[in-house]
Amino acid sequence: MFTIVKREEMSQGTVILNEIEAPLIARKAKPGQFVILKANEDGERIPLTMADTNPEKGTITIIYMVVGKSTALFRDLKVGEGYQDVIGPLGKPTHLEKVGKVVCVGGGTGVAVLHPITRGLKEVGNHVTCIIGARNKGLLILEEQMKAASHELKVCTDDGSYGHHGFVTEVLREVLKAGDIKLAVAIGPVPMMKAVSAITKEFNVETLVSLNPIMVDGTGMCGGCRVTVGGETKFACVDGPEFDGHKVDYDELILRLRAYQEDERSSHNHYCNLRDAK
Repeated sequence: MFTIVKREEMSQGTVILNEIEAPLIARKAKPGQFVILKANEDGERIPLTMADTNPEKGTITIIYMVVGKSTALFRDLKVGEGYQDVIGPLGKPTHLEKVGKVVCVGGGTGVAVLHPITRGLKEVGNHVTCIIGARNKGLLILEEQMKAASHELKVCTDDGSYGHHGFVTEVLREVLKAGDIKLAVAIGPVPMMKAVSAITKEFNVETLVSLNPIMVDGTGMCGGCRVTVGGETKFACVDGPEFDGHKVDYDELILRLRAYQEDERSSHNHYCNLRDAK
């Protein structure tokens, strides 16, 4: 069992942080990599990119949104309880090098994935501007951590309840206009990454996005996580999860995710009916 040593409810209780004992993973994990977790025999395998690692404590931190049956099982786990399985680290780590000025853009729970990458880019000597956004102030996560991980933090809310009133893409365009940005990293909802990539392409700025389609085995054997990048089929679990944002077929990815989410909602309703009947 992989024991939960810290649990925190974030974003109005819809997003949960778990710090988990996993010493072997914590020692080897690098920014950008993910793990696959399973709560118990009844749960599904869920891929989540690590928001943080602590090799000294032997822990990893994950942050997830409760959206279906399996994440509902995750939510029910308390401190002292644990996950049946945690597999990782999986995927290719982010390539961190000094390039100059970098902009990191995060939306929703994508901010959790962006955190270790932003920190890593700063630590290798880049000047990092970070832009994070959410629908409203109550849904923002990791603001203080992102402020510490970057040189400049800009916050956006769709409803204007905090920070810039509008989308992260509006602020991104102003940052790019200021010039000399060498790299952009965007992590969040697929439509957001698509929009960010379209803007950075206008400015000819290299862009990385992190893709997390449905995954099953995490080794490239099942083919469930296939995505089209530059006209070629790639597997997010072994070729990614990071790809060139200017080459991703976002429309295809959105269709595949939509089909999966519909299945997940159906499974969640079935789970709730069974739970309530007990």
